[in-house]
Amino acid sequence: MSGAETDKERFRRMFPNLAREIESKESMMTMTSMRCNHQAGERASSGRFDGYVPDIIDFLRRCDTERQAEEIVCYMERRGEISHEYAQKVRKQLREVGVRSFGTKKEDDYYLKQAGF
Repeated sequence: MSGAETDKERFRRMFPNLAREIESKESMMTMTSMRCNHQAGERASSGRFDGYVPDIIDFLRRCDTERQAEEIVCYMERRGEISHEYAQKVRKQLREVGVRSFGTKKEDDYYLKQAGF
């Protein structure tokens, strides 16, 4: 018995279910494309924002004025997306420190640029 066969048999004894799954090829995936450029591949497969749900701060960072930010706070409070207490804290920060206190402005295509597109 060769060294490779010995290793396979040892693997089967140690991980019988995994060995069976590998050998059955039920979980095989077909490769439908290939990229030679690593960075292009990373950008194309970037899942950085998959399933991401923006919160109030994300919306506030798109505002140009405190009035716009106040409208966002009212809207999200009215819809029940933020509590009254949290809305009050946000309004206080907005009044005392301004809209940029929530972070730099998120320009158009912010998420695309962050993902490298």
